[in-house]
Amino acid sequence: MVEPIRWGILATGGIASTFVEDLALLDDCRVTAVASRSAERAAAFAKKHDIPQAWESVQALAADDEVDIVYVATPHSHHYLPTLQLLEAGKHVLCEKAFAYNASQARTMFDVAREHQRFLMEAMWTRCNPAIREMRRAIKEGMIGEVVSVHGNFSFAAEMPPSHRLRNIELAGGALLDLGVYPITLAHLVLGKPDSIQAHSVMDSTGVDAQTALTLRYPNAIAQLSCSYRGGPANEVTISGTEGRIELREYAYRPSGYTLVRYDEAPREFEAPYVGHGYVHEALEVHRALRQGRLESTLVPPQSTIEVMEIMDEARAQIGLRYPGETHPK
Repeated sequence: MVEPIRWGILATGGIASTFVEDLALLDDCRVTAVASRSAERAAAFAKKHDIPQAWESVQALAADDEVDIVYVATPHSHHYLPTLQLLEAGKHVLCEKAFAYNASQARTMFDVAREHQRFLMEAMWTRCNPAIREMRRAIKEGMIGEVVSVHGNFSFAAEMPPSHRLRNIELAGGALLDLGVYPITLAHLVLGKPDSIQAHSVMDSTGVDAQTALTLRYPNAIAQLSCSYRGGPANEVTISGTEGRIELREYAYRPSGYTLVRYDEAPREFEAPYVGHGYVHEALEVHRALRQGRLESTLVPPQSTIEVMEIMDEARAQIGLRYPGETHPK
């Protein structure tokens, strides 16, 4: 029997609840604590998920000796400082995306993790998804030839008040950081860092981007990506090469398979189902790293997180979106 990995949860929203449900599917971990700025919300979350300890501050969670790693599920605006506090207190951290306000903050977070010899990973579940991993292997094996283009979108339409985190500039809202991070991540996964970026947005009355389109230019490829909470195309991604293409349909950022179309051949369907809600696989990556004594993930390496943040930094500079209180650590 191995000792269970003890998780703490920071925040009590929907994604935190879903993540805890997926952790319950693993037999080598326990959720031992939850923290929220509201003692009532923390207590209710703890009761719902049968968690022994509820705290009402990051500091209390950081001081809890029964916690090995903390899942940070707060809004984007509340990733940077809590993550630093937890790392400095000796906790490992899995931090939701978008990882920080900007790449400068992301670099500092990873620097602090290395300084304190703690594990830190962006909770980019897409990179850990079984179908995405199989798709990436197929591309590396040359099944579609040289990649020449990526087309990706993540959009939906919903009525939301100005206070909603997606529309709230104080919470680092906007379509780009919340939704655009997915197609950007998939483009980066197969093409890497672009040579140039062009971004155009329709801004919300709250000051954040409600709809953004990006063109990423590479030496021999182009990625055309979009995101919106005003409605838009289907949430699909197509990765095209000189010899074929791969199609990720429906919810392309948590797929259960993909379609391979080699030119002049009939399409082939490949299945690679995810477990639970799909968060199991990023938790397994965390567990593998901790069991092996690694401080960085191989599926979600720090450099990929930083480079995706750099793409979004440049896009925000072009559309004129800066968040109140945004810091640029040296």
